[in-house]
Amino acid sequence: MIYDSHCHLNDPKLYPNRAEIIRRAMDNGVAYFLCVGWDVESSKLAISIAHEFPSVYAAVGLHPENLEGVDAYSLEEIKKMAKDHKVVSIGEIGLDYHWFKDEKDHIKQKEWFIKQIDLANELGLPVSIHARDATQDTYDILKEHPVLKKGNLHCYSGSKEMMLEFAKLGYYFGFDGPITYKNSIVPKECVKACPADRLLMETDSPYLSPIPYRGQDNEPAHVKEIAEQMALLRGEEIESLENRLLNNFKNLFHVEQ
Repeated sequence: MIYDSHCHLNDPKLYPNRAEIIRRAMDNGVAYFLCVGWDVESSKLAISIAHEFPSVYAAVGLHPENLEGVDAYSLEEIKKMAKDHKVVSIGEIGLDYHWFKDEKDHIKQKEWFIKQIDLANELGLPVSIHARDATQDTYDILKEHPVLKKGNLHCYSGSKEMMLEFAKLGYYFGFDGPITYKNSIVPKECVKACPADRLLMETDSPYLSPIPYRGQDNEPAHVKEIAEQMALLRGEEIESLENRLLNNFKNLFHVEQ
């Protein structure tokens, strides 16, 4: 059995066809889906999808790219939603310095990242972290504000050296389409070096389609290509790797069926 630890079935590109997309994925061996929110409305939709399909779970949170207009009410809404039994993580939260260069934006992102870490700790949930061009600041925050139930750095794009530092803090690492791209040297090296008990597979659907689907909308069925590429990079048998990856997913998100 395989899973998709980070997908956006709540995205307008996927939501209208979600039943067919989930069926295709299950036909491809996908047993679990974690549908991740990025603001209040997308988080509500993630929970709705999770209640519609038994194999889907939800993460709720405020993405660093979607902080305009957020306030105490927004956080309270996330808190209410996070108490739903199908919610297994606070996310997608974190820092994004790729699209936001102004220091004022960085300060605001850090503030909301920490607030949502505090919420995760209050509720006893792990976190799903977005960290783009902000690896050091993400590390510093996680070291100064430990997440009690840990979490994962989704679509990990930092260095191998920083990955091992995050691993010392107890975090997991999600890898997706870029590990199949010819010139993505660093993500491939990270997959090879990742501690076996911290490795996760994901698609980030509808983004980051793996080879041979690059240029098309991504979907959870394509996580099979991620698992196969991981096995190839690590020199492991696909079956044993998939079993370990499934245990990692269950250990982090406490998912059982």
